[in-house]
Parts: sequence; C-alpha cells; structure tokens
Amino acid sequence: TLGQLLERYQREISPTKRGSVQEIQRIDVLRRHDLAYRTLIGLSQQDIASFRDERLQSVAPSTTVRELAILSHVLEVAIRDWGLPLAKNVVKLVRRPVIRNERSRRLTGDEEQRLLDGCDGGQTPYFKTLLILAIETGMRRGEILGLKWSDISHNRRVITLALTKNGSGREVPLSQRAFDALMDWKERAPVDDPTVFPMTPGALEQAWRRLLIRTGIKSLRFHDLRHEGVSRLFERGLNVIEVSTISGHKELRMLRRYSHLSADDLVARLG
Repeated sequence: TLGQLLERYQREISPTKRGSVQEIQRIDVLRRHDLAYRTLIGLSQQDIASFRDERLQSVAPSTTVRELAILSHVLEVAIRDWGLPLAKNVVKLVRRPVIRNERSRRLTGDEEQRLLDGCDGGQTPYFKTLLILAIETGMRRGEILGLKWSDISHNRRVITLALTKNGSGREVPLSQRAFDALMDWKERAPVDDPTVFPMTPGALEQAWRRLLIRTGIKSLRFHDLRHEGVSRLFERGLNVIEVSTISGHKELRMLRRYSHLSADDLVARLG
C-alpha cells in the first residue's frame, strides 16, 4: 500500500534531510489519510486529484503543495531506487494548486522607531539588535537565530552563513548600522555563549507578539522584516543579482515583485 511505502520512506529517507522533523510530521498526516490504504498498483491520477481537492477544503494551498511534493518524491524513490514495478509517477500528472500568499507589507510611518523603542520594555536584551539585523540584511529568521559570533568577520564586516534554507552557503555584507548594533550587543553578551541570539523560534514568536501589543502595531509578521530589508536593498540602487547574493533568493523570479522599486529608481536615472 501507499501507507507502507510512506512508512519506509519516513524511516529511511526523511532522517537524512535538513527539514526532517517537519517532513516526518507531514508523513504522519498522510499515513492517516484514506489514500494511504490504496495499493500502489491501484493508485491512479484521479485518486491524487481527489486527495488534492479534498485537502484544499481544509488546509492552505501551500500545505497541499508540500504534501503532493512528498508523495511525488516517495513514488520517485520507489521507482528509481527501490525497484518497485510502477509504470509512472501519477502525482506528476496532477496539476498543483496555485499559491498566492505573497505579502507586500512594509514598515510605514514611524513603525520602525516604535518597534525599536518597544524593545526597551521587553525582557530580551538583544531583541533590538536582532530586529536591526533583520531589517538591514533581509536575513531569514532561522539564519539569524543560528548565527554564531564566529560567523561574523570583523575586519571584512561580513557574515558567513555556511548552510541556508536553499541548501547552499552565502556571505551577507553588513551595513555600518547593523555592524555597530552587533558590536554593541557583543560587549554586553555572555562571554561563554557562542550563539549571537540564544533564542528558540518559539521564544522569538512570543517576544514578537508581545512587542506588537506594546507598540500597537497591527498585521505585521516577523517575516515581513525580510521583505522590508530586501526592498531597501533595491532602494539603495543594488541590482537583482546583487540583491539575490545578499538575500539568498536562489530563483530570481522570487524577486520579481520588487521590480517596481527599481523601476521608479530608473525613471529618476533616465531623466
């Protein structure tokens, strides 16, 4: 059955991946679904399409796309590596849902100053530094929380990220403002802790929610600071290749929604 195949994949393949915890949880959900009881020989394109349509009734399109991606890779491994006699990967024949969750929330008015001032009322001494780094570099939450002091080159003013979400490393140049904020925190940070921001993702989310309540700022997610940071890089005159080098966007089409920023800039340059 598909369920037995999922169980083997979960046991042998998932633990080798960087996002193993999340994938194993997703496979648990798939194994409980009626689809898991279908035999591989009987599994059809229509079964997958029905599964997709049913899931879209209860979860976001992005979740459905991730579940379909897992099912597709499970069948791919079964055919290519495990020698199961399947004629084709039926998941590849089914149309994927369209994900329309791009946000364009920017910091407006005095929101940035309110956020930074609001950090002083919190219990996390480095939270202001963390926010400045997010705004100035556009780094992802996981990259910021995984940062170690040894990743920061003082003489070059560069952060070296060994492994990022897209599977490759990159170097992030620091603005003077970001560098100064980091050095100010380093003078006060515990000497024996190699981590710049000793905080879990859950603790960050809690601190972020409390900060929004203190400052009265609505509908702002922490991830929106990445959008803000990348937008500012374009506003400083950097081109798409330069911005992608800093932000870590592997696919340049992901930066297409920022094109209006550089277009406005081009009007001024053209005269």
